[in-house]
Order: sequence, then structure tokens, then C-alpha cells
Amino acid sequence: MAQIKFLTDSAADIPPHLVEELDIRVLRFPIIVGDAEYMDGKDFTAQEFYQLLLDTPQIPSHAQLTPFYFESVFQEIYQSGCSDLIYTSINAKASSTHQNATQARDEFFRRHPEASEKFSIHIIDSRCYTMGYGYAVIEGARRAAAGATAQEVCDFIQDWVDHVRILFAPFDLKFAKKSGRVSAAAAFMGEALGLKPLMTFQDGDSNILTKVRGERNVIPTMLKLCEQDREPGSPYIIIRANNAPQADQLVVSCRETLGQEALMEYFIGGVISINAGPNLVGLIYREK
Repeated sequence: MAQIKFLTDSAADIPPHLVEELDIRVLRFPIIVGDAEYMDGKDFTAQEFYQLLLDTPQIPSHAQLTPFYFESVFQEIYQSGCSDLIYTSINAKASSTHQNATQARDEFFRRHPEASEKFSIHIIDSRCYTMGYGYAVIEGARRAAAGATAQEVCDFIQDWVDHVRILFAPFDLKFAKKSGRVSAAAAFMGEALGLKPLMTFQDGDSNILTKVRGERNVIPTMLKLCEQDREPGSPYIIIRANNAPQADQLVVSCRETLGQEALMEYFIGGVISINAGPNLVGLIYREK
């Protein structure tokens, strides 16, 4: 029977209890705050990092995961006796991490040609962020535990990331502006006019779907967009950060409008909050 190991990076934002329960290996991005370096999701909780973001004059940055690091992880997992490793990565268009993993895979098999007959490394570009691919890893691990083959799991993960929709609204545009998610001009006009963007990702690129005047209109507009393109009856996930009132309202509004409870609520981690800001809410679901 195949022994499948699931690997992802910390930008997937998989809650710690599920990482432990499903034995998922999470590679932590280094986050640089001034002269200090932290490991995403290990050296602080999500809520602690939100406060750090708000207190730090300069927006922190994060480093990439190197080919050397990936190769050492591949070597370790190979030596553990696994037959398949499935790595689902952060969006390749915005990070060199996916490319570095692919390079490391090529180098690993060059150094260990004997491994090619008994060990497979599957690398999937999520083309998105946070639990947009974290959920696929969770569900993939559950399916493998129930007897699915590595190829069946890879097919499921690929199908999910091909159809997932992430809707989110950043209320503080300085983070999205710095990361390039929102242009400086658009951020300035939005702040001046009280406009809040509703954003998504498509083929790895961030897009503004619409702009909403005033915070009170964010959730109704988000739910209207969700109703238009969500696969009916399919599960949805609520994205939380440092705006509890908006997140709590989203929970209630989703229950009333969609007629079912959220599959999960979770807090975004360090890498995501650096780029989108700690003041946001969002939804994740499967498109029609």
C-alpha cells in the first residue's frame, strides 16, 4: 500500500490542530521584522502577529523557501519510506517557492537516481493563497487516509484549485498597496472616497471585482457575489483576521443567506496578513 506524505507551506494557513491530526508537513516561511526573524505560524499566533504588524513602523517581509531546503526535506521524506510526496505550493506567480521546489525535485533525482523507481514527488501550483489551497491539502490527506491513491488525491487537489474562489475585502489598503494587490493610485482614491475593494484571484493574479462604498456594504456585496457563482450546497469557509465585528457579522449573514453553517472558520497567518493586511474578512468556496 502506498505511503503518501502531504507537504505544504505556511501560507496555506492550515489550523495547527489539523496539521497534527492529519500529519501534514508544513514548511514555515521566515518572516523578517526589523532585525529579528521569526518562523511563520510557529513563533507567534495569528493574533499576536496582527498586533506586531500594527505596532511595527515598517511592514515586515518574508523570505522564500530555497531549493536547498526543499531538497533536504525531500531526502528526509524519501528516507522515511514514503512512496509518494504531494507538495501543494503557494501561488507560483507571486513567489519563487514553487519553482524552487521543482528545481529541488530535479536535483534530488539527479543525486539519487535509484529513488525514481520507488519514490514520486508531485508538485502542484495552487495559483492562490491561504486556505484556498490549504483546504485541498486537508481534504486530500483525509482521502488518502480513506484509501485514495496518490494520483486520485492529486487529481482532487488540482480540480479544487482550478475551481476555488477566494473573496476577500481588505479594510486597510496600505498593505495591499505595498504588495501590489492594489495600485497606489487606486488605494489613495479608495481611502479618499471611502471605497473598499472586493478582491479575488484568477489564474494566479489578484483582481478587484468591485468597489464598495462604506464598510457596512461590504458583507452584503460579498454575499451577492457568492450567491452568483458558488456551487449550490457546497461547503464554504470563512476567513477571519483582526476585525471580529465584521467576521461575526459575516458568520450570521452567511448562515441566513446561504442556508447552512460554514464548514470552517480560521485566522489568516503571517505571510497572508503581511500582503493583505490584518484588517479583512473573506469567503472561500467552490465555483459553479
